[in-house]
Amino acid sequence: MNRTDGTSFHASRWACAVALLAMLLCWLPVHAEAEQMRGSEADLIRSLLPSVVNISSRKMIDEPSSPLTATSSQTQPSHVVTLSGSGFIIDPHGIIVTNYHVIDGAFEINVTFEDGSRALATLVAAAKICDIALLKVNVGHPLPTTHWGNSDQVQIGDPVLAVGNPLGIGMSATAGIVSALNRNIMASPFDDFIQTDASINHGNSGGPLFDADGEVIGIDTALYSPTTGSVGLGFAIPANDAQFAIARLLRYGELRAGWIGICVQGITPEIAIARGMQQPQGSIVSIIVSGSPAANAGLSVGDVILRFGSTSPSDPRSLMRDIAKTPAGTTGTVAIWRAGREQELSITVAEWPNQVKLDKPAAPALTVPPDLGLQLATLGDENRTNYEVHFDGPGVLVTGVAANSDAAERGLVTGDVIFRVEDSPVTTPAEVQQQLDEARARKRIFVLVLVQPTARAPDVPAAQAAPLWRERPTWLALRVGTE
Repeated sequence: MNRTDGTSFHASRWACAVALLAMLLCWLPVHAEAEQMRGSEADLIRSLLPSVVNISSRKMIDEPSSPLTATSSQTQPSHVVTLSGSGFIIDPHGIIVTNYHVIDGAFEINVTFEDGSRALATLVAAAKICDIALLKVNVGHPLPTTHWGNSDQVQIGDPVLAVGNPLGIGMSATAGIVSALNRNIMASPFDDFIQTDASINHGNSGGPLFDADGEVIGIDTALYSPTTGSVGLGFAIPANDAQFAIARLLRYGELRAGWIGICVQGITPEIAIARGMQQPQGSIVSIIVSGSPAANAGLSVGDVILRFGSTSPSDPRSLMRDIAKTPAGTTGTVAIWRAGREQELSITVAEWPNQVKLDKPAAPALTVPPDLGLQLATLGDENRTNYEVHFDGPGVLVTGVAANSDAAERGLVTGDVIFRVEDSPVTTPAEVQQQLDEARARKRIFVLVLVQPTARAPDVPAAQAAPLWRERPTWLALRVGTE
């Protein structure tokens, strides 16, 4: 059989076979190398997980009053909420880094490790202005730690990995690249954020942004989104800036940032022309605080700061970072542009005034009423109809749950049905109370109740989402005593 071009079909078939074999021989080592690379990346990710933690913080919040009924004399109702965040271990003795806003106002902070174990954390120090907080846990053994990378060497396009607790669902890892550097999101006077498209959601705050070597180059802190989810615009505090703040917090318990008492803005081409400069550079002074180091040094509104010490800050935020990192009491030279020429002034840096000292909020008094704050009723036909109960079996109807009670915090709502307490089925409120009393008599702290959630939408506060378990019978451990 011959082809139309006159060549033998069999010869062509053999030629194709040889070509395919050659391609296979070339593909095998490339494929093996790709598999090995994927394996090493997976090994790296798994090795990093034990040094990252999930953080849950409990805080008391006020529920907004209705604008139709609120008056200046009314007391707004308040309740306890649990918020999720992330953190990472920087010291084997239990020092954990997270964001300030993760623990802001919290009276209780719990840390969950990658293996599922939990520990109560105490607040060591925090600085709101740079959104960093340090926690301490005591677990009785050394903990695996992260390692810092050099964020000054990070470049756009570098691969990164974000690990944390998005939306409170548990430890998760997402990958992406560095999308941009030195981003200003108006979060502080020092903004220098690393932007990444690695998926960052609410709950990732405080978690680490790793580079390809598994070193921390940033602290995941913020996201931009027209919705509540990630759209690929996540922002991290650079590691070098974080390390400066952390070192100060560990040493002094506060940031002790340098300060000279000025507000500045960037130099546009138009401002440069108006100031008689050949090109835009430096930062122009817009405000000087009376009695501040800047005022004492003779700095004036309208001066353009070209250099601070030995550095030439590229923008106002860079200048503010340089000032903040300068120890109080340091005297140095500031180069300015004034009256059409460059001049120098001597200035002594002071400590940032009104340092925010973080006071840990007091925990609400932990009281456990005999009935756990539950109002109960028998599950008759009338109640089944009134409360839209679709549970066919016997049980006890929940007709009310006290605000701020342990049962309310764990998601129990009006309309739920309790049909088992510990190992005993229950059909009357008295039987439920008997089981609670017996558990308390045995010095138990928690009692198990099996709950059939109500089918209707639960009436939960606006600031507190309905728990995910509200779709099927679920065991809840309710507090009946205190430690």
